[in-house]
Amino acid sequence: MHTTVGIVGGGPSGLLLARLLHLAGVDSVVLESRDRSYVERRQRAGILEQATVDALRAAGAGARLDAEGLPHDGIELRFAGRAHRVDLPGSADGRRVWVYAQTEVVKDLVALQRAEGGPLLFEAEVRAVEGADTGRPVIHYTHEGREQTLTCDYVVGCDGFHGVTRTAVPAGARTTYERTYPYSWLGILAEAPPVYDELIYAHSERGFALASMRSPAVSRLYLQVPNGTDPADWSDGRIWDELDARLALHAEPGWRLKRGPVVQKSVLPMRSAVTEPMRWGRVLLAGDAAHIVPPTGAKGLNLAAADVVVLARALAHRASTGSDELLDAYSDTCLRRVWRAEHFSNFMTTTLHTDPGQSPFDTRLQLSQLERIASSPHAGAELAENYVGLPLEPR
Repeated sequence: MHTTVGIVGGGPSGLLLARLLHLAGVDSVVLESRDRSYVERRQRAGILEQATVDALRAAGAGARLDAEGLPHDGIELRFAGRAHRVDLPGSADGRRVWVYAQTEVVKDLVALQRAEGGPLLFEAEVRAVEGADTGRPVIHYTHEGREQTLTCDYVVGCDGFHGVTRTAVPAGARTTYERTYPYSWLGILAEAPPVYDELIYAHSERGFALASMRSPAVSRLYLQVPNGTDPADWSDGRIWDELDARLALHAEPGWRLKRGPVVQKSVLPMRSAVTEPMRWGRVLLAGDAAHIVPPTGAKGLNLAAADVVVLARALAHRASTGSDELLDAYSDTCLRRVWRAEHFSNFMTTTLHTDPGQSPFDTRLQLSQLERIASSPHAGAELAENYVGLPLEPR
């Protein structure tokens, strides 16, 4: 089989790229190692930036998002016994964010691809990508018990940091910058209505906590925990008690979360990584294959969407004009935005979390920064602008 663009990975970035290419008249094949049920149930991000929502709408994948997504115009910071709301549209030129789970984005894009797009092969395990520096790279994969090959004009890796595509770029031709944080997140999905209609980010001496949601009836909540934590060591009651302790305000005696059955529990390590360049020969990297951010800034899915929007334009431009101009600029264009998001994610993470070796001096610096955001329109606007997401084409 041959195609113009071979896409390795059927997550949101691979599926959105395939959809955008289809609309531009560029053929593609998507290879996903997992089965459809797993892909559509995989819990990941839930905050969509304005630009991501705009891209999904333009791709024809916005109907359910508009009907069921929860638009958010602010976030609440809780620290030192007080709360401060950051107004997003008022500080970021009217832009906002939406709560709409990655699982739902994937379902919408899978349905469109199956109805209108090119081949989408589940349980297609890619074993190798060869010929990245030639005019016709080859993807070797296994599907339905058979060894198969897919020749392409271009290969796009949307298969994550540990995927095959990233290692198709020779080690000497890529540089990876990494940071590992000394704490993790214990996350739960609970059948309980959110206590607040916007996200709560809490700094406390006990550690960070985040109260989010997936719907008006389902909450998504997180606790900072030590690296290596086993979620089985945390009973449901212990989790709820700790969330109450970290999210409570001294100004609100008796404040409690609305509890309900915990339907999912997992631990998420916190790390940052950027691989440069994002293109080598005919292989291009997108999403987690090129960069990872800690989830505090809600940037992972949104960076992946931004990558493929830029890439789809470049590939469509190549198909219609024969010019490599936009493809040659792809890596630099995306990396400017990636590093800005890495910086913001690191800022949110280190400002709100308690490092195991943190001194009282460090804590006072964190609180000073949070007070600055609460008291300065300029500092609040800076946080809001980064939170709702920068333009796809950096200014």
